[in-house]
Amino acid sequence: MLTKNGILIALCLVLGAGCTSVPHVAPANASGTKLQIVGTRGPLSAQQGKAILLRISTEPGDAGMLQRHLAIEQEVAETPLLASNHTKVLRDGPQTFRAMFAAIKSASASINLEYFIFEDVDSDGTSLGDLLVAKRQAGVAVNVIYDSYGSSSTPTAFFDRLKQAGVALVSFNPVNPLDAKIGYSLNDRDHRKILIVDGTTAIVGGVNLSTDYQSNPLGKSGGPKGSAGEHWRDTDLQIEGPAVAQLQTLFLDHWKTQKGPALDESGMFPTIPAAGIAVTRVLGSTPGETIPQYYVTLLSAIQNAEESVLVSAAYFVPTDQEMDALMDAARRGIDVRLLTPDQSDSGLSIGVAHSHYTDLLAAGVKIFETHGIVLHTKTVVIDGVWSVIGSSNFDHRSIIFNDEVDVVVLGSDTGQDLEAMFREDQNGSTAIDIATWKSRSLTDRLKEVYAVAWEKWL
Repeated sequence: MLTKNGILIALCLVLGAGCTSVPHVAPANASGTKLQIVGTRGPLSAQQGKAILLRISTEPGDAGMLQRHLAIEQEVAETPLLASNHTKVLRDGPQTFRAMFAAIKSASASINLEYFIFEDVDSDGTSLGDLLVAKRQAGVAVNVIYDSYGSSSTPTAFFDRLKQAGVALVSFNPVNPLDAKIGYSLNDRDHRKILIVDGTTAIVGGVNLSTDYQSNPLGKSGGPKGSAGEHWRDTDLQIEGPAVAQLQTLFLDHWKTQKGPALDESGMFPTIPAAGIAVTRVLGSTPGETIPQYYVTLLSAIQNAEESVLVSAAYFVPTDQEMDALMDAARRGIDVRLLTPDQSDSGLSIGVAHSHYTDLLAAGVKIFETHGIVLHTKTVVIDGVWSVIGSSNFDHRSIIFNDEVDVVVLGSDTGQDLEAMFREDQNGSTAIDIATWKSRSLTDRLKEVYAVAWEKWL
């Protein structure tokens, strides 16, 4: 979400940017699909695949649900399912920064970072700038892609210091057309958050490299000068194993597309042994796709849910098909729960979310609003065995305009971790009652009408 992006919207309209429509996704049919999981040595046999399903299941019925979710995943996605990964869910900025800094300190060959907001963050007294400069001086290659709009409030001195130390920098789709190396595209933004170290460890999710982890009124990096910090609730995922190579490929593809300087890739794809039991799929979505992989995968997973759908949405600006999928699931008896913020750096997104509450509640969807925090998570867990963590929001922009990255994890361990986080967030939230909601003020309803007018740009 380009937070409070009224200025960006206005500029795009002035420049004549068209509003691409959301693609329609046909329901997935996994009937007869032969399951294919790739291990560290290539495709696994049916017997090996069955053994993996049993290992990543903790309840007797989980293996069957996993079998169906895996078949659906294979039917709709274009990247392979990869076995033998180790995954760890990271909660909020401080824990994520500690994991990032530890990974960077361990680097011996390369450090690749790709972030919407890229600032000189601090973790336990160490600054990112100091750490990256030190690693570069030690001979480690350091390469950074940052979004030129999302990071436009980052001090130039920070970039200059990194450049002087030998860090390679690429500004994604420069806001200034004179700086563009490819076709100018102000509205298409790099919303990804990726760290890759030595081709063996990666961290992805919703956490930006923002110094106070809040956005200013223009939706860029940093908060208003003198503003009090707010707690931002977010989630990342640390990965070790074969899936890291898929993230490395996404990074290098972006680097080359953006005309970055030539990189030495010789050590970026090491042979990676089995690191764990998680089965994952990396989804890299771009505006050029007819139907973004994340969108079709998410819809298919919701449509085929058997027990539960838990959505934690920083910016809930759903498409018509996403609305239908959630309501249809609730109507057929699935426990569908939606966690949204009551305060945000994007007031318009809250207005749009509110405009949908009545229909969702009437269909049986349970809605909870957080308090005292800025909810920035982008996670979905279905049936306790299908999970996705990444940068994609539950909105139109992530489907139409942004470059995003998300990781699907199949297995009970990650599912249980995310379900526990959801329950904890839910316990600190307020359940929305349909009778009370219908009695909200006329002023609130008018705000919703205004917000909906902009939802295709959010």
